Amino acid sequence: MVYPRVSLYALMLASAGIPLYIHLPHFASSELGVGLGAIATILIAIRFVDLVQDPLIGWAIDRWPQAQSLFAGLAAGGLVVGFPLLFSLNEGPYVLAKMVAALVLLFSAYSMGMILLYGCSATLASEPTPRALMTLAGFREAGMLVGVVLAAIAPLILAKFTGTSNAYPAFGWFLAAIALVCAWVARPIWNRPIIPGKRFSVASLRKGTTLHLLLVALVNSLPVAITSTLFLFFVEDRLELDGMAGLLLLLFFLSAGVSVPFWAKLSQHFSPRTILLIAMPLAIFGFAGAAFLVPGQAIPFALICVASGAALGADMVILPAMFSVALAQAQSEASLAFGIWSFAGKLGLALAALLVLPILEGSGFKPTAQNSDAALSMLSTLYAIVPCLLKLCALALVFALPSKDITP
Repeated sequence: MVYPRVSLYALMLASAGIPLYIHLPHFASSELGVGLGAIATILIAIRFVDLVQDPLIGWAIDRWPQAQSLFAGLAAGGLVVGFPLLFSLNEGPYVLAKMVAALVLLFSAYSMGMILLYGCSATLASEPTPRALMTLAGFREAGMLVGVVLAAIAPLILAKFTGTSNAYPAFGWFLAAIALVCAWVARPIWNRPIIPGKRFSVASLRKGTTLHLLLVALVNSLPVAITSTLFLFFVEDRLELDGMAGLLLLLFFLSAGVSVPFWAKLSQHFSPRTILLIAMPLAIFGFAGAAFLVPGQAIPFALICVASGAALGADMVILPAMFSVALAQAQSEASLAFGIWSFAGKLGLALAALLVLPILEGSGFKPTAQNSDAALSMLSTLYAIVPCLLKLCALALVFALPSKDITP
């Protein structure tokens, strides 16, 4: 029952990752009156907190391994409190300060849970071998994807039952309930015998492929971060597919979820590097295709969602597993290393917002309003062309990895 419980804990954490970047710009701009440029500034400013915080969390988890249950409970508690705080905000005095406080709490809880879950991979796996770590990664990322799907589409579904004005507050309480239940059911996984490693040092990042994989993770996170941030705007304002955003999000993440067992199985026969070189071009073709879409083209965009979702499934399974195996082979303590890994991923999401939201706002784009052709053209460029170029850079970095980085 260990792996299903790992999936549940991952499901809980997933809501504070990509879905938050999908919904936050829309929620803050339409419900709180916060400009897109201000949202981007807030997100990048919080990353300076993470720059210090995430490695410290990783160090603490390595320093006190017997306190895993405490760390797991603190992470869940932060999500249980933070989600209702954030999505129950109303426009008014000090709304920016309140939003920043709620986001710091959520991102801190997310960091603690993610670093714990990924950093303890050797302990949670049936044995600390590449094959077992890949199997664990499959269960973990399947849970992540289920969580992402639930959190991505929940506000759009809740709006049909509670009304548009109450959808986001209901969403906050919905996520809090999920965190409470999943954390409670997953409690036994933190009582497993701990497999310690050698003390981690920053100098060890330069050994083998560890530093290279961190760079791949950062660059590779940018394309999906950009498309996640702009997804609702692209569907509703560029493609004019009102009411279809939830279905398309579901299709995207379901495609990712269905692909996870396929990529995990493939990893038993081919090198992870080879798998990424197969999967990443799928995302590039998807991004490129989105640039040529015009309003009303639901079916072509649905096909793009399927292709890019399948590519995301490979990214979510293979890259963290490669990093876990690299650390296990070095017999290195993993939590501090995954603190740096976690910061790299969140930095990618924040950089994406900083890159695209001010440019989009500067073009004159306004969500759910009548926009000029120039503003909509800029939206298409940022949603499709920029991620395509960044994914090509990530592909080049993967190509430069040693061909025998991990043995299946």
